[in-house]
Amino acid sequence: MIDETKGADPQMSSEAPGSLWGARFESAMAPEMVELNQSLPVDSCLWREDIRGSEAWAQALGRAGVLTQSELASVINGLQGVALRIETEGFDQAQEEDIHSVVERMLLEEVGSLGGKLHTGRSRNDQSATGVRLFGMSACDQVRDHLLGLCRALHELARRGLHLPMPGYTHLQQAQPIRAAQWALSHVFAFLRDIERIEVARSAAAVLPLGSGAIAGCPFPIDRKALKDELGFERISSNSVDAVADRDWICDLLYAGAMIGVHMSRLSEDLVLFSSSGFGFVRLSDEFSTGSSLMPQKRNPDVAELARGKSGRLHGNLVTLLTLLKGLPTGYNRDLQEDKEALFDTCTTLDITVPALAGGIRTAEFVPENLEGAIDTQLFATDLADYLVRKGVPFRETHGVVGRLVRLAEGEGIPLSDLSIHAMQNEHEAFDDDVVEVFDWERSTEVRDTIGGTSLRAVQEQLEEVSSQFSAIEASTE
Repeated sequence: MIDETKGADPQMSSEAPGSLWGARFESAMAPEMVELNQSLPVDSCLWREDIRGSEAWAQALGRAGVLTQSELASVINGLQGVALRIETEGFDQAQEEDIHSVVERMLLEEVGSLGGKLHTGRSRNDQSATGVRLFGMSACDQVRDHLLGLCRALHELARRGLHLPMPGYTHLQQAQPIRAAQWALSHVFAFLRDIERIEVARSAAAVLPLGSGAIAGCPFPIDRKALKDELGFERISSNSVDAVADRDWICDLLYAGAMIGVHMSRLSEDLVLFSSSGFGFVRLSDEFSTGSSLMPQKRNPDVAELARGKSGRLHGNLVTLLTLLKGLPTGYNRDLQEDKEALFDTCTTLDITVPALAGGIRTAEFVPENLEGAIDTQLFATDLADYLVRKGVPFRETHGVVGRLVRLAEGEGIPLSDLSIHAMQNEHEAFDDDVVEVFDWERSTEVRDTIGGTSLRAVQEQLEEVSSQFSAIEASTE
């Protein structure tokens, strides 16, 4: 005799242990197939989301008259009991193929055969899709917060570099003087775009698939609007066939993750270069550096190198999922089981890497004497050409004049600024004694006063713009 409140359902366990579908089959699954079929090692982290979705589904079944109020209360209490057991005991010995089977088996142990009613009108297709979307929404929120922390660290570093010069580089060759603050802010704006992409991915994830069944919808009068509100989704899926197979939102999240990887890698490359002895523009703290087991003098920028390396995982996960999805026929296919590993790895990688990189930036310092010492007078070649432009000489002509002066200075082995006024006038008569004013980094930056430029006013505006975006992001999440 079966205890209606305790004990497993023999129909579930006798035909196919750990399975939700065994009755139709005469023979047990081959061991090789069991191993291939099992996703529990990957999706076990979704137990909270699965229970949350099951509680909402139980409420929906209660509203639809499938569960009485007494049955509903028992199922909810049973699910809470399952949550407590998993929280305290785990399920390391579980043999089921996925987390949904584990939760259902444990619910049957809690409330007996009544637990079998919970799956009424529900398929693992819409059940799994719901759980992973709940995970994705939460993950997006967490990644956004991590990115905001990194942006704030860069913003503070920019403030400390507001009055410091830095060579600006193109092709990794010194190009023009900029403020060190503008270099730091260039990375802030990239990560702010990443936050926008994460928000897009979150919105794409916030579509309720529950109630779609296996493919054709639910035959019971389920209130999907109530389900949406209860679970915190923004919208309801419009087509059940599409809903159970849609993984576009994961692609959106993995693309955002890949772009974050690009931007982390670029920032990290800068940090590796600029903290090296050849540059010495930035000094990373001991807390985010490592030494050498052989060379006592070494200070290695490992936080930046590890972040640069982790970006490869983020790019690979996106390619993995795109490749998985491209050849699937309409509707749910078991291939989709493979969506989670790439998703979870990207989220874990970002959770680890972004805060560490933020800490490295937060504790980093500019080295003023090295920044100032790196300002070679060839950086002012464009300013020298602009000097002649202001005297009415066409730019294409001034470009050639200054190019010849640069070659002359290189030939004589002297800085461009050390050329005599006579040598300059030999190239163009418009040069005068006031040309010496050109070779000043503050003047060079101050004349570039357009929006987005490197003048003090323009950079201060960028700092203020970023602060406003921080406030807007925080306000949108309250």
